[in-house]
Amino acid sequence: MLEQKSAPLTGRPARRREAVSQRSRLREGSPFPLGATWTGLGVNFALFSAHATKVELCLFDETGEKEIERIELPEFTDEVWHGFLPDARPGTVYGYRVHGPYEPDNGHRFNPNKLVLDPYAKAVVGRLGWGPELFGYHLESGDDLTYDERDSASLMLKGRVADLAFTWGEERTPRVPWDRTIIYELHVRGFTKLNPDVPEPLRGTFRGLGHPSVVDYLRGLGVTAVELLPIHVYVDDAFLLDKGLVNYWGYNTICFFAPRRRYASVPDYAFSEFKEMVTRLHDAGIEVILDVVYNHTAEGNERGPTLSFKGIDNASYYRLLPDQPRYYINDTGTGNTLNLSHQRVLQMVTDSLRYWVEEMRVDGFRFDLATILGREPYGFDENSGFLDSCRQDPVLSSVKLIAEPWDCGPGGYQLGRFPPGWAEWNDQYRDVMRRFWKGDDGLLASFGSRLTASGDIFNRRGRKPWASVNFITAHDGFTLNDLVSYNDKHNEANGEDNRDGHDANYNWNHGVEGPTDDPGIRALRRRQKKNLLATLLLSQGTPMLTAGDEFGRTQQGNNNAYCQDNEISWVDWDWDAEGEELYHFVQRLTELRRNYAVLRRSRFFTGEWNEAIGVCDATWLDPHGEAMGPEQWDDPQAKCLGVVFDGRAQATGIRKRGSDATMLLIVNAGHEFVQFTLPRVTGGRAWLRLIDTNLDHVEDEADAARLRFGHVYGVTGRSLLLFRLMRTRRHHHHPPPASRAASKSMHAPSSEQSERRETPTQPHERRQAAAPKEDGTVRAPGRNEQPRGADRRAAERRDAEAGESDHEDDHDGYDEFEGGTI
Repeated sequence: MLEQKSAPLTGRPARRREAVSQRSRLREGSPFPLGATWTGLGVNFALFSAHATKVELCLFDETGEKEIERIELPEFTDEVWHGFLPDARPGTVYGYRVHGPYEPDNGHRFNPNKLVLDPYAKAVVGRLGWGPELFGYHLESGDDLTYDERDSASLMLKGRVADLAFTWGEERTPRVPWDRTIIYELHVRGFTKLNPDVPEPLRGTFRGLGHPSVVDYLRGLGVTAVELLPIHVYVDDAFLLDKGLVNYWGYNTICFFAPRRRYASVPDYAFSEFKEMVTRLHDAGIEVILDVVYNHTAEGNERGPTLSFKGIDNASYYRLLPDQPRYYINDTGTGNTLNLSHQRVLQMVTDSLRYWVEEMRVDGFRFDLATILGREPYGFDENSGFLDSCRQDPVLSSVKLIAEPWDCGPGGYQLGRFPPGWAEWNDQYRDVMRRFWKGDDGLLASFGSRLTASGDIFNRRGRKPWASVNFITAHDGFTLNDLVSYNDKHNEANGEDNRDGHDANYNWNHGVEGPTDDPGIRALRRRQKKNLLATLLLSQGTPMLTAGDEFGRTQQGNNNAYCQDNEISWVDWDWDAEGEELYHFVQRLTELRRNYAVLRRSRFFTGEWNEAIGVCDATWLDPHGEAMGPEQWDDPQAKCLGVVFDGRAQATGIRKRGSDATMLLIVNAGHEFVQFTLPRVTGGRAWLRLIDTNLDHVEDEADAARLRFGHVYGVTGRSLLLFRLMRTRRHHHHPPPASRAASKSMHAPSSEQSERRETPTQPHERRQAAAPKEDGTVRAPGRNEQPRGADRRAAERRDAEAGESDHEDDHDGYDEFEGGTI
């Protein structure tokens, strides 16, 4: 064990008598709560460290630059060092120097020459300045077994005692039900930095995000929750600063209780500005979800700096190799892993979560690399201490908990394994939908499973469809526009020779790399963006949009913009006509999801006949309007199908017919023009077209085309359609003549079947769709010519009018035709 030498006390006050008086008034205080707590009569300081031998509280002037006093905490209770200062007030700036053994081979890295930040600090002052003084060992030697005696205080962040008082007024938590939730992922700074409707001093801040123009935009778009990239205090990596870059995303936390000062228009008021933002969003019915990083800290591995946890109690806070505690377990890929198996570390994380819910009034959390949080020394356990703590905690169990269900450790991929009450990012949804619309073969079965909330993954233990958080894009990867505009990543601005970022993106540039003036390519890209957005918002589960995708934001092909705090990452609000059209299209989709409960059911679709109520909840159809069988699911070349979601299906655990609308969704991911026969459904008289991604406008429901049963619709290649059933005025509930025994062939196969059928050996022979004629019309078998575009819409309305007159006089609610009856 090395003999320790304390750093010289700089800036000792000239009036020694005042310092002595301060010490004389020091009281024992309480070990609870941890952190610096203003009681109204003084401040209680409490710091956990199981292996320390002494803890010194260091007080600084209000700028945090000059240390004015050092006070040894007098009491040690239950491994907590504590003391009470009657003369301390909110605004007091402080840090700690923690004494103990410097024995890296035994996992201990105490060095009182290094000022450390209180893990429970509610406010932080200063800016971290990188220098060798921050490291517990002699950085120049490269040997972490050496001991560095240089004082780090001048470079370090410090805590500030916070007065938590805030007038919330009439603020009310929205409590949006999961089935109505639409998440919108954004970066606080990047979302408003270029927004001309936000006053310039507020751009890039919490107040900017809470500005009325921004709140109105979010409400008008139809989202119900914003998911903020990390806003906890985090560190800009030294290697990025050396290249003139920063850690823009913020996945490098050093304090789990304080908001980052950079996101405040007045840094010293970050705490209250965050609360004001929450109030304004809540007033609009929009929830606030925080992306949180409790899996690692900014201190890195054994060669990293001593900023907080490493110098307070390294062996307790971090997972260390059991046989070589000098080294860290690196299941995060960032150098260290927090040890949530330790009760005090678990307490810190849950205390932090409760603080953000109770004090800051957030509505939920998305947990980065959440498998880490469920890890015990033997591996992931869905009954781990952390997951059990959340499940039983009356505060945490009442908010939205979203897991990123993977990490870099062994057995780190745990999609679908989190316990009831949790939702999970579904990367299988992302990949299947990208591949399907790109035109990859053999994906019908997987598409069907993902469209219906991935029941093969999540339908267990009473979990609901909302447990699948569906997304096409996220902060990490291409934007939607870039997904359909680039074949390759273009990360040169990151300074890593384009080696960083994912390579498997399932993207396609549709013929030209990057921007183009080619009208055909631009039209196809527009349609593909609409296809992907429509699929996302019409799928069962919880949809998550990425900020700017609704109007085609680009990052110039950069799929790893974590270090780009500039125009590459900032949302550009200067839209063109295409962006305007796409925005209104997304508005229409969120409106449909909000208005039609069948698009956001709280029960999984099964595709099976419900004998008790005489309804099949989901019926899958081939282009001929016939129920799909194994040969259709197995056909690797098949890229077009339809599905009827029956609103009469049982909606809750009570066995009775539902009263929702019935919807028909048709997708065609192939490049061929496909004729699709619209099926007859019991109780209906026609189909009302709500969405056709091939149209260059958003249809108003009052003027939408009405199409009769049996109509053959020309489905353009790479397009999606949504229809609503128009019900008969006189309807008798007769059982449909379609074979009930065939119902099992109408639903998407299980995951086991899906995997087997993605590489079928015997393609199904399908009828070929008629190709468009030179004049843009199509002749369907036994049908009249169908013009495209505006002429086609007029013909469809004429068809519909005829269909309504035909069907309004039906006695039994259905007629026979070649596609059968549902």
